[in-house]
Parts: sequence; structure tokens; C-alpha cells
Amino acid sequence: MDMKILVVGGGGREHAITRALSCNSNVKIFSVMARRNPGIARLAERVLLEKEVNISKISRFATECGVDGAIVGPEAPLEAGIVDTLEEAGVPCVGPTRMAARLETDKSFCRQMMERHGIAGCPRYRVFHDAGAARRFIEEYEGDLAVKPVGLTGGKGVRIMGEHVDRAGAIAYVERLGGDVVLEERLDGEEFTLQAFVDGRNLVPMPLVQDHKRAYEGDTGPNTGGMGSYSMPDHMLPFVSRSEYDAALQIMKDAVAAMRAHGTPYRGILYGQFMNTREGPKVVEFNARFGDPEAMNVLPLLESDFVDVLYHIVEGDLSASDVRFAEKATVCKYLAPEGYPEAPVSGQPLTIGDCGDALLYYANIEERNGTLYTLNSRTLAFVGVGDTLEEAEEIAERAASSVTGRVFHRSDIGTRELLERRCQHMKEIL
Repeated sequence: MDMKILVVGGGGREHAITRALSCNSNVKIFSVMARRNPGIARLAERVLLEKEVNISKISRFATECGVDGAIVGPEAPLEAGIVDTLEEAGVPCVGPTRMAARLETDKSFCRQMMERHGIAGCPRYRVFHDAGAARRFIEEYEGDLAVKPVGLTGGKGVRIMGEHVDRAGAIAYVERLGGDVVLEERLDGEEFTLQAFVDGRNLVPMPLVQDHKRAYEGDTGPNTGGMGSYSMPDHMLPFVSRSEYDAALQIMKDAVAAMRAHGTPYRGILYGQFMNTREGPKVVEFNARFGDPEAMNVLPLLESDFVDVLYHIVEGDLSASDVRFAEKATVCKYLAPEGYPEAPVSGQPLTIGDCGDALLYYANIEERNGTLYTLNSRTLAFVGVGDTLEEAEEIAERAASSVTGRVFHRSDIGTRELLERRCQHMKEIL
């Protein structure tokens, strides 16, 4: 019997989710997205073009289609309570309730929860709701701080003193935000992402991934939603030791246990963004869903039936034996419109050449009369999968370089040179 699954969201992450679901021939996919993603639309049985936070319309669509379950891609509908509404309508969801999603949607809640439950990896922080008090703290603080808006910012709201802004710029940013900020010690180290499937109690990790936020080659330029990412064949990263990995995984497990003790059990995908420091892994943030682009690294490696994994999450009986990933490397390279992220050039045609063996994921892009056009964010991504990092990078780079139009990508992502620079940085701080 066919199973009907609703996918909420229309970006590259959701295209990766949809493609992973489509590997099961007994699955029919239903999609809700604000703009028509051509990749998702080709795989979906029915599509509702609607804002992903219009919860009532999405619930009616899910009920009308008779879906058996839903998986939520972006964070905004989670914050709006889409899981609560769908489950009230009898649709099981892979995604946290609105209260549980506060791990991502409310940075002050996350830090205070970690502190209250004694969870390791919490940086020194202060929560402010008054611009004057936050300004005085910045003026008196010796050293640099990370300035984080309390709520959602699409992955682009954090300002780091000494990297993005000076002290005066940090104060101006706090005042622009109205004072609702978390100020944290600036962490020095290498970031890595650990994602996991969570059923409310049990947690099964995915391969480690490293994302690249800066827009331009050599980690320069403004922060973006992520220009690309890579993973290694052994599912580790060379600058993360086994003990550091174990520490990060324990932090994730402790967070899940704390949410359960808090009366808001966490179910869905938990994304841990860590900074590997001299003192070990510190939590940069938790996200309540797959990363974008990190979903495009891990889902092509999933050898288990994705639908079965989601079923075990919903049923609350997930175990490590339910999840298996191929021991291969991946490299994801995003293409973005010229001028992204500050002044993206939209409405420009682009042409995809020979992709070779790369996987293509559509993101913020429009298709009209068979021609693709840029919009105002990351356009599409290519993922190379190979036995080695070098092989995966070559596949992704060849495909990304085949695209013509007013777009750009970072050719250094996934290269051995950039990876060695990251490893050297880690050695320098130890």
C-alpha cells in the first residue's frame, strides 16, 4: 500500500528530503512551498504553493490529501507551531512541537536550559532585553563577543566582534535589534555539524559535516546561509578526535534528556553546531531541523529506507540498527546570484551544462518556459559523492563550473588545501 508523506518547505534541503523519500517506490510525496521548486515539483504528487507559516491552509491540504505523515524542513513553520496543528489533525510529524523547537527559535531558552541542567559545552553568556544594559556590558567587557538576536535570523543574524564588527559596530547592532540579544564569549576553533535523528528519547547520529558560511574563497566576505559543505568517508573530520566527537554526542543526548525532563520531548532532526575549542566542543547553536546544505551531504549517503527511519522516529522506537550510512565522502557546492548575500542579482537566466555524476538540488530558483532564473538567494547546489574527498570534490566542482549565467560558487570548498588549513588552525590553538 502506498504511503503519503507531506514535505513542508521548498529549498535545497527539502529537495534532498524529497529525493531521499522518493527512493521508496511505495511513497507518494505531497509538497507545500512558498515558491515552486522544480526539483521537488517533479517528484511530488501534488503541490500547494503557500507560505510555509500559513498553518491552517497547510493543515487543510494535509487532511484533504489524506497524508500519513509529514516532515518539516524549515525553522519558521516549526516556530509557528505547524507540528502541533498537524498532530491535532491526526497527522504524525517528524519535527518538534513549537515548545520543543525553542532549542533553535529562542537562543535565551537554549542557553538557560543548558545552564539549568548542567549540560557541558555552554559558552559564557548573558541574556539582555534592554539595549542600554547590553551596550554597557559590551563597553565594559574585556575581549570580543558574539552578538546573537534572541529569535530566528535565517542563519545570518550573528555578528562576531573582531570578525564582522568592531565594538562600536556591535553596540549599533544591539541598538538596531532593540536590545533583545544574547551576548556570548567569542569562541576560537573550528566549527563542525553533528546532526541526529531523535524520537523523543533515543538519538542516532549522522556523519559529521563542516559548512562554509563566508561568501568568498578563502573564507572571506559576508556570512551567508552556507556556500557549501563536505563530509569524510569515515564520517568523522580530521580536526575532531574521537573523544571530542563523543563529548559532542553526549551534549546532544543530554539536551534531548533535558527537553524530556522539561515536559517538552524533542522529536525530529536535531542539528548541533559545535566549535571545537582548546577546552573541547562548545555549542554554537542547536537547530531544530536538517541543515541546509548539510542535509545534502548526509541524505545521499543514507542506505537505510528513509521512510522506515521516519516511522521509527514517530513511533518512538528508533535504534542505531535502523540507520546506516555509506562510507563515502561528499562535497556540496552552492551557486548563488552575483551580489549575494547583500545585493543579489535576481531574474537572470542560467544554463546547466554537463553535471556528470553530481547530484543536483534546486533551491531558490524559478523555472519559466524551460529556462531557469535566479531569485534572491542561493540558487542550486551540486553534490559529489566519492570514495575519497578528492573524488567527491572533483565531481562537485566539474558540475558547478558547468553552469553559465550571473552566478558564482566557491571552488575551494572540499579541497585538500582548505581542509589542511582548518587542521593547521586547530593545531595552533591547542
